[in-house]
Amino acid sequence: MKRTPDRTDLHGPRVRPGGTAADACAVTAAALLVLAAALIGTHLQNRYGVLRVGWPPLVGDWMPHAGPGTPAALVVAVAVVAYGPSLAARLPWRPLLLAVWGGALAWTWSLALVDGWQRGVAGRLTTRHEYLQVIDRFHDIPATLRDFHAHILIGAPDNWPAHVAGHPPGATLTFVLLDRIGLGGGAWAGAFVITVGSTAAVAVLVTVRRLAGEEIARRAAPFLVLVPAAIWTGASADGWFAAVAAWALALLSLAVTGRRPAWTGLGAGLLFGLTVYLSYGLTLMAVTAAAVLLLGTRRLRVLPYAAAGFLVAPAVFTALGFDWWEAYRLLVTRYYQGAGGVRPYGYWVWANLACTVLMVGPATVAGLRRGGAELWRPGRAAVPRDPAARLALLVGSALLALLVADLSGMSKAETERIWLPFAVWLLPACSFLPGPRGWLAGQAALALLLNHLVLTGW
Repeated sequence: MKRTPDRTDLHGPRVRPGGTAADACAVTAAALLVLAAALIGTHLQNRYGVLRVGWPPLVGDWMPHAGPGTPAALVVAVAVVAYGPSLAARLPWRPLLLAVWGGALAWTWSLALVDGWQRGVAGRLTTRHEYLQVIDRFHDIPATLRDFHAHILIGAPDNWPAHVAGHPPGATLTFVLLDRIGLGGGAWAGAFVITVGSTAAVAVLVTVRRLAGEEIARRAAPFLVLVPAAIWTGASADGWFAAVAAWALALLSLAVTGRRPAWTGLGAGLLFGLTVYLSYGLTLMAVTAAAVLLLGTRRLRVLPYAAAGFLVAPAVFTALGFDWWEAYRLLVTRYYQGAGGVRPYGYWVWANLACTVLMVGPATVAGLRRGGAELWRPGRAAVPRDPAARLALLVGSALLALLVADLSGMSKAETERIWLPFAVWLLPACSFLPGPRGWLAGQAALALLLNHLVLTGW
């Protein structure tokens, strides 16, 4: 019978001692980056109005407030800090997965409800830029897809709202199909993205266990629950996108490490194909997918099944008349017609990283520092066998994808929601940290302060 690791195993020899001063330096540098982004951004916005955000570097407004979710958020935070590490060590694996989903769900819902039901959940996806504004225009789905390109540019007749134009139609079709099955309106849409988006934590946990081992996955589990990024998972459609991408990678990890790769490989391909019709930027998940393949042992057997699954979504959308490449070309033009053409690249190329710090929290910053040190230790093999180095490679691939997105210039601002699919893969780096309760408390404090002091835009 397989032994469940006890608490000594969980925080013992695999967490390398020392490095506390370096961790503190990394967190201090990240805090200074956020401070610089706030001060310089506020100056630029107040003087020139070019950032187009209310509380640089975040989209939001300074508005200290509390709501019905405040007591629940405090209870969840205290419970995870106090009991999360020990439960992660002792629970059997499948109950742990359910506990992580339940915890992430409770945390995300409570943070969303800090802003109240209407403002925090039911009204989030009904504003003038959002998907629910155009549900009625998809009465004839094939005809709308054939004509989708004609409404992307700002000068086009009946041009799409910003988020509809800025994504492939799979994003909007999500809410169209919800409406068709009787789950229409902002309340159902908000509940859907929060509930499904929270499953990304489970997908990440499954992947980490497969590629880096159960001990490391268990150490990461509480940090996948108590994450500041949950502020934007509830409720933005990018939480849904993050979950689809995360489960694509989870299925791929099962395929490259299991004995029967056909179904999991096919499922991974289907979800990867869907992701590129949810968000153009999710093509960069190919970087992390490549890392998963590299860390697997049956990568060649998986590729035909994954490729077959991947082709399904492009085949269906193309047959219905949607041209992905043409739409992306028009989107680039639309991007620079709007705020993207005004927002200065010279500020956002580094201020986006400040947004990322606020999303993933100080624990992840310190964990990434340790992961980098682990990955670059002398004598490291190209495909490491040590579980800690394998995790560092997985996390590093997500960080690389995020940096490519940053340098592209197509992610100027709003990255606190746009980069959710990448950010969730940075969190397992927290498994490198000793003394998890203190770090978890820091994660919770940041999330609670942000959510109660700033009325975020998503």
